[in-house]
Amino acid sequence: MASQAGPWAAGTDGSNFQHRECVAMHYQMSVTLKYEIKKLIYVHLVLWLLLVAKISVGHLRVLSHDQVAMPYQWEYPYLLSIVPSLLGLLSFPRNNISYLVLSMISMGLFSIAPLIYSSMEIFPAAQQLYRHGKAYRFLFGFSAISVMYLVLVLEVQVHAWQLHYSKKLLDSWFTSTQEKKRK
Repeated sequence: MASQAGPWAAGTDGSNFQHRECVAMHYQMSVTLKYEIKKLIYVHLVLWLLLVAKISVGHLRVLSHDQVAMPYQWEYPYLLSIVPSLLGLLSFPRNNISYLVLSMISMGLFSIAPLIYSSMEIFPAAQQLYRHGKAYRFLFGFSAISVMYLVLVLEVQVHAWQLHYSKKLLDSWFTSTQEKKRK
């Protein structure tokens, strides 16, 4: 084992390290992308828990309808958006390509599709709010439409980045698999 404080070999200044082994780039990318995807999954989990709380409060009528409105239709299928995140987390320990692919496909079905539907469902109310200044649903005194569009934009960004990083991670894993097959 090398000593940092001990003497160096004669004839070297310590800059001859290029010949030593280094970690392959696709392994470094895999670790970095897994970390980024995990951060996005945790952000999604927080937003998902807020949605669960909103739906629960709306159905249980803990607060009046002036403070928390009844859930929109798109919020129920969006509750399934936790499935792709869990599949993504399950794919990480053993670099399971099939789980990651299932995660990406189910993200389109359970996350992106309900968000697209939500933008269509909310649009008429948003149009009325911005044209006439009339809001019929509220979340703690704020217009539910404004809050939901803010959450919608945030969710779209989270899922888009998650899909982007998942695709890059999948490419990285395929590179690793192809190199193993060549050997």
